[in-house]
Parts: sequence; C-alpha cells; structure tokens
Amino acid sequence: MHAAGYTDEELYVAFLCGKSKKTGKPYDYFRNRVIFPIIDTAGNVVAFGGRVMDDSKPKYLNTNDTPVFKKGRNLFALNFAKNHCAGELIICEGYMDVIALHQAGFDNAVASLGTSLTVEQAKLIGRFKEEVVICYDSDEAGQKATARAMDILGGNGIAVRVLKLPKSKDPDEYIKNNGAESFEKLLEKPQAGSEYRLDAIKNKFDLALDEDKVAYMKEAIVYVAGMGSEVEREIYARNIAEDVNVSPKAVLAEIEKAR
Repeated sequence: MHAAGYTDEELYVAFLCGKSKKTGKPYDYFRNRVIFPIIDTAGNVVAFGGRVMDDSKPKYLNTNDTPVFKKGRNLFALNFAKNHCAGELIICEGYMDVIALHQAGFDNAVASLGTSLTVEQAKLIGRFKEEVVICYDSDEAGQKATARAMDILGGNGIAVRVLKLPKSKDPDEYIKNNGAESFEKLLEKPQAGSEYRLDAIKNKFDLALDEDKVAYMKEAIVYVAGMGSEVEREIYARNIAEDVNVSPKAVLAEIEKAR
C-alpha cells in the first residue's frame, strides 16, 4: 500500500491498518486471515472480512465503517445474488454459509455482514427482490436474529419465510452433511413467517402440562390477534386449538377478545 502511494493515516481510516499500543507503529489489521472481499452492487470492493486459520480470537474481523463503507447498508454477495433469476433472496448469517450455498448452485444467497439486519439493508433488498427466505443459525441467537429480521423485512413490504435445517447449525454444515439436492427440497417448503413465530412460542412450553397449555394459548392468541387477515386468524386458531385439544370456536372467541 505504501508503494501504491498511500499514507499510514489513509490506511487507518480505511481500516486496513491498526496502530500498536506498545510502539505506536502500524500493523496489518487482517494479518494471518483468509480474506473475504465485500463488493457493493456497482462491483466496487468496499470492505473486507477476515477469518483466522486456527483457534485464535476473534474468529472474524470486519472492516468498520469508513468513508466508503457502512456495514448496515451493504450485504455480502448481493452483487451476485441481485442478478439471479430466482424471485427471492436466501439470507444467511455468515460468509461461509453464503459461499457454501453459491458453490452448491444457490447464487441468490447473501449475508448481513455480522450485524443484525438493518432497515437500510431491508430497503436495499427491496430494490431487487420481493421475497426473502431467512436461513440463520438454529441456536438461540439465530432465533432472536430471525425474529428481528422478520419484523424489519415485513415492515418494508418484503414477504418473509423461514427455512429450518434439521440436525444442522447452519447452511454450510447442512450442505456438507446432506448435499445440495436435499437443501433444494427443503427450500421448496420453507415456513411462513407466522407459522415460524407460533412454533417458536409453542416450543417454550410443555404441552403435556395444563398450566403450560394455558400459558401457550395466551401468548399465541395475542400474536394471532395482531394478524390483519380474518382467514389467517381462523387457520391459526384451528392449529392452536389442535395443539391444546380445545374447540376452534373457543380459541377464536379469545382472539376476538384480544383484538
């Protein structure tokens, strides 16, 4: 970079160098890491992600905000995915998930650069696609991120579905264990957002216990009451009724009270 005429100050601002606390001298911020270039929709390399090759910490380092890059306004691999013929994007958590999906032929996969999905990213998605399939990690953090992303995407007029990966933490692991064809079959039937939310509520309770049935019903009814469509409310009321073995009529009556 020095040979190309850049100063240390410019390299600090661009987040390519750090400054040693001991000596005050610059050091290569991404040393000893595999580098993932982050490319904007115009094809410009605007930032980098770096992953360690061993077990050292932190596992990932990313370019912080710079004069030409804002994390919350870019999506990893959108420069490729925006041109894909599919009418939807698959949104994942990390670089490796996206690369695994692209290698398996799913070129409509993107990632949100290590941050929770932002309103700016949702608007960026909306410029190119009208539907999103969320395929985040299956752990608790991934579930919370999924719920947040559903709210943000839905609030920006984007249809949202959720893909659950049986016995796998993330898409990279699932494809390694099961192959691309198996993933494609899963992708044919992702869960509707409302179905995913109700499943998440149900999984908090032991429905063999009467008090848990009541608690589940209360929380699920509040959620369904917020749905604008009467048809949706009736369908999900029927599902709740089946889960707790009561009449759909009783559940619908409670939903109307909640409304």
